[in-house]
Order: sequence, then structure tokens, then C-alpha cells
Amino acid sequence: METGADLESLAAWMTAQDLGSGPIEQVVRLAGGTQNILLRFRRDGRDYVLRRPPAHPRANSNETMRREARLLRALAGSDVPYPALIAGCDDETVLGAAFYLMEPVDGFNPVGALPEPHASSAEIQHGMGLALVDGIAALGRIDWRAAGLEDFGKPDNFLGRQVTRWRSQLASYADFAGWPGPQSLPAVDRVGDWLERHRPAAFAPGIMHGDYHLANVMFRHDGPELAAIVDWELATIGDPLLDLGWLLATWPDGDGASAVSVTPWIGFPKADELVARYRAGSDRDLSAVGWYHVLACFKLGILLEGTHARACAGQASRDVGDRLHGRAVALLERAGRLTR
Repeated sequence: METGADLESLAAWMTAQDLGSGPIEQVVRLAGGTQNILLRFRRDGRDYVLRRPPAHPRANSNETMRREARLLRALAGSDVPYPALIAGCDDETVLGAAFYLMEPVDGFNPVGALPEPHASSAEIQHGMGLALVDGIAALGRIDWRAAGLEDFGKPDNFLGRQVTRWRSQLASYADFAGWPGPQSLPAVDRVGDWLERHRPAAFAPGIMHGDYHLANVMFRHDGPELAAIVDWELATIGDPLLDLGWLLATWPDGDGASAVSVTPWIGFPKADELVARYRAGSDRDLSAVGWYHVLACFKLGILLEGTHARACAGQASRDVGDRLHGRAVALLERAGRLTR
């Protein structure tokens, strides 16, 4: 099996960190995340999960690993469910990239077919949706300065930068030959203008996950509670209410905007129940929650359109590009409905 990591070098580094002795055994490559490598293994009677960048890392991959490890370290002692950090390595010479070791998570990802007892219980499914909201409510309650994350993001004018940032992203797709242009997303200009006019005047900065939805969490095998929030590579200090908006934007509601598929979808809460649950667990002002939902649709739609633009230029699968373009259009249409 291709592990994507030099296990002898890893073992030597672990020995130097007092993390057991002897060979690395029972190596299993885990699915999940984006292109990052996840390995579960056993050494000296203890189980570990290694997370490192892909074999051909992106320009910021090593910094991303360092940020993830720092964030997981900062979550220690909180009531946020997360994979506990064991140790991080900033030295890129050990494995050819920065990496970290974390505790394995005893849980499952819900995307696809639910296992039992979850599949047969509408009550458990309802609780899963509520637990999902509890995770980001807990994250937003953390005192990020006290957690040592003063320089982890740029919260000043965070909301004021959003529309300009994503409009610039959309404009950059003009570099891909064959892309029809922003007019392929008919509602995008009107939605962007609405966001600028209705932007909340103030917000309370906090830790954001940055990509919070059903594919980036694991649930316990024995009930509806979260086992862990995973894939922290986009975490920053910003407005935590955007995590709630992102959850709403990706929540299935039958309009084609969400690609998340969980079956059966019987007891999961409606979107307004998610908002009510967040309100019960947070002292944040939710009077503009619709704005965050619209912003998330706007941002996600523009991100998905990037694959369509690359497909138009022959740099991505045309089928995938067309499918994601359809989702982008549906997201902008949903945003348009929300603004009326």
C-alpha cells in the first residue's frame, strides 16, 4: 500500500518525541478531507492518525498544517468536539512536509447511507441536526484571545471585505478560455449589491471553522451526538455566524443547491430549527441571520463556478463542471429568494 509517508522517518521522529518505540504497524489510509493524506496506524500499543499535505503540496499546504495543529491545540479543554492533538511537526525535512498526529475519532461521517441505529430512528436524526448546530455554537463561545489565537486571522472589517473578495474571485475566472462570464450566474450582481446594502453594522469576532457542513463532522456510533468536527484547514478568526450561514446554505431543502446526500432523511430538523437551536446556545445577535445565509450562498456559488470555468478551458471534467455550475445557479437563485 502506498502510504504517502516515510514510516521509518516518522518512527524515528516519534521516538525522539517520546511517542513510543518500535515499528509502525497496522497502517490504514483513511478517506476524507480534500487531497490531504490521512493515515491511521498503531505503535507500541497506541493508535494514532497522521495528517499531512498531499504528495505534491500546494504553495500554502505546510502553513495550513501548522495552522490546523495550532487550532487543535487551542481547543484543548473546550466543549467543542474535535480530534485531540498529540503532537505537531513544523520541520518539513522529517516527512517532506509539515504534519501532525492526532487521536483517532470513534465515529462515522453521515454522508451517504446512515448506519443503524441512526437509519431507523427519526428521533436520532433530529438530534444529529441539533448536535451539528451545538458544535458551532460551542466554537463561537470560545474566548479566542485567551486561547492564544490573537494573530490567527484578520477580524477587522471581516464582513466589509466579503463581497469585494468574492466578486474579485468571480472576475478572475475570465482567465479561463471558454468561460461565458459572470452572466452565467444571473443573480450574482443583484445578490452582491443586496449584501452590501444590508451588511450588519457590527459583529463579535470569534473562531470560525470556515467549511461547516455534514461532510466535515463525525457522529457517535451510539447516538446523535457529535464525535468530532474535522477538516479545520479553513479555520480563522472572523464572524462565527458565517459558519451558521454556511450550514444553512448546504442544508438539503430540495432546491438542488445542496450536494449533501444523507439517507434516509426523515427526522432531520428544518432550517428554522437549526437557527433556533443556535440561538439557544449562543448570545450572538441573530437578527441578521438571513444575511449570513445569503452570503454563504453567494460565496459557495462563486467557489463552485470556478470548477465550471476550469472545465470550460479543458482543465477539469466537463460533467463535473456542468454539475457544479447547476449547483452554483441554484445557490444564487436561493439567495435571490431570500433577499425578497
